[in-house]
Amino acid sequence: MEKWKHLKILVVEDDADNLEFLRCLLSKYGADVFLAKNATKALEYIIANPQIQIVLMDIRLPDMDGLEATQKIKAIRPDIPIIAQTAYAMYNDRDLCLANGCDDYISKPLNKDLLFDKINKYIYV
Repeated sequence: MEKWKHLKILVVEDDADNLEFLRCLLSKYGADVFLAKNATKALEYIIANPQIQIVLMDIRLPDMDGLEATQKIKAIRPDIPIIAQTAYAMYNDRDLCLANGCDDYISKPLNKDLLFDKINKYIYV
């Protein structure tokens, strides 16, 4: 994980515990983590910080859902990888996320090793 030093990750998550968990986990391995509690803040970060390299997007957000936020981010930065994350995993959630612009999908509770594999898949292509 030394390769994550200074990796810029935007975490979009409205649950304070999940947000803190991801911040601690990703920072521990050297990533620079930007935190957004809603989609509006996420869009502000994407516009103001072109160095962000990947987004972890919660699907259930208070101001707009993560799928709409993904579409807006992709309109600004079409090449940025977005990994959807949701606690309400349904059989068609993955297909719905991919159809709305997400590059990948992971269900909560997050499996740390699977999350790392997905991040590495997009960062080290």
